[in-house]
Amino acid sequence: MTAPVLSVRNLHAQYGPTKVLHGISFDVQQGGITTILGANGAGKTTTLRAVCGMVKTQGEVSFAGERIDGKPTEDIVRRGVAHVPDGRGTFLNLSTEENLRMGAYTRKDKAQVEADYERMYGYFPRLKERRKQQAGTLSGGEQQMLAVSRALMLRPKLLLLDEPSFGLAPLIVRELFDILGEINKAEGTSVLLVEQNASLALRLADHAYLLETGNVVISGTAESIRNDESVRRSYLGY
Repeated sequence: MTAPVLSVRNLHAQYGPTKVLHGISFDVQQGGITTILGANGAGKTTTLRAVCGMVKTQGEVSFAGERIDGKPTEDIVRRGVAHVPDGRGTFLNLSTEENLRMGAYTRKDKAQVEADYERMYGYFPRLKERRKQQAGTLSGGEQQMLAVSRALMLRPKLLLLDEPSFGLAPLIVRELFDILGEINKAEGTSVLLVEQNASLALRLADHAYLLETGNVVISGTAESIRNDESVRRSYLGY
């Protein structure tokens, strides 16, 4: 088995004096999709922020075989980690096209960047129709598609997604998750997905970790967790 693209060991994180993560460990396999599940306040969003160096941490975070804990967020991004935060983080006053350009700001391969605009429009045709439109005027689903596309313009090795289904209609959510699965298979982009829609996340992912008050309480293949009736009843609510 190849080494994981992301390996996290004994990770603690806190905001000021408030400790949120209490020594969690998990992996994201090269080319795999790992989901982190849990209720509000379990520490899911903090986990993604900790990987990106956005909060105070202790423990080991290794990406592509190198330690990145303690490194500045911009350095982690340049290494190939793209983060789609909760709330999408779209530049509302910029056009769709300008948002995509912001996603590629660290890249020097200009010809390939131009080709990647068309690649994103291939995945999300509605964005092409709205490429000159101000991002703040897009629908919620279109803004989420734009946020994902902007992150993919980095050509990341690892894509971090924080609650991509939040606030979206079920039909749009299914479409978005289908495209994420397609991108993962076609391009081999590894994904770390934080998601409250456990059923949807477990269908997309290959591995899953369940967080409870900053601790990993269950981990395993997504299929094993999806098919474990006691886990579903006790922790996932379906």
